[in-house]
Amino acid sequence: MSAPLLQPADFARLRELRAARPGALREALRTRRRRELLRGDGRLFIVAADHPARGALAVGADPIAMADRYELLERLAIALSRPGVDGVLGTPDIVDDLAGLGLLEDKIVVGSMNRGGLRGAAFEMDDRYTAYDVAAMARAGLDLAKALVRINLSDPATAATLESTARAVTAAAAAELPIMLEPFMSTWQDGRIVNDLSTDAVVLSVAIAAGLGADSACTWMKLPVVEDMERVMAATTMPTLLLGGDPGVDPDETFAAWEGALALPGVRGLTVGRTLLYPPDGDVAAAVDIAARLVHREL
Repeated sequence: MSAPLLQPADFARLRELRAARPGALREALRTRRRRELLRGDGRLFIVAADHPARGALAVGADPIAMADRYELLERLAIALSRPGVDGVLGTPDIVDDLAGLGLLEDKIVVGSMNRGGLRGAAFEMDDRYTAYDVAAMARAGLDLAKALVRINLSDPATAATLESTARAVTAAAAAELPIMLEPFMSTWQDGRIVNDLSTDAVVLSVAIAAGLGADSACTWMKLPVVEDMERVMAATTMPTLLLGGDPGVDPDETFAAWEGALALPGVRGLTVGRTLLYPPDGDVAAAVDIAARLVHREL
């Protein structure tokens, strides 16, 4: 990476805030300079950083790539400093760190809600809500909510996930807080959860997730880029951000797939995490800039 944007003194101040002035973190988040959700070209480029809270620390062959919080924050600082990056998706610990460091001014903040289905756990399909709730996001002035909706037709835990997600959608609509659902049809394979990324499965997941809650007016979708994305986007009228997915072996192929999908009606932008924060060559700024130009063509 290039010269660091954050210095040891910045992290020392953050640690002091957490220990001695926790209210200052809440105030920094609540009083940050906000912006409209959609402005200019009406598209969004969001950097995702909610993986650690689900025990998903791996990037490529490194099983603990995201374990160093200071390195992760530095990578996020670089990403948020680049033109065209509209905001960040995170759990409360990440968002509070970024607010304490002053990195959320004029940025969209997306709160991640259900992190209970820990990666590799026997209860991984129990995607219960263990992070933000709607009331907390409304108090803090967050701009968008995000909920994972893994649907496993052979696992009874799915029923509780669907019910709790429906309640979250209803509460978000009442608070006029946009909520982004990330649905997958999932199965157990050899003791782990695998998401079905076939076109038919993604279309089915959209149909199920879109009907959750008593009011869909504030519902968005967060969907993977798969084959025949035209059929996927024909399955919903809801505004959609594309999911970047796990880092691939060929970044050029990944960027090309994103570019094609971004041109489809209904697609409002991109939400990407590890692929850009931990690129193979280590150049976060360059990776982020390529994705930003795909989303915001005027850059």
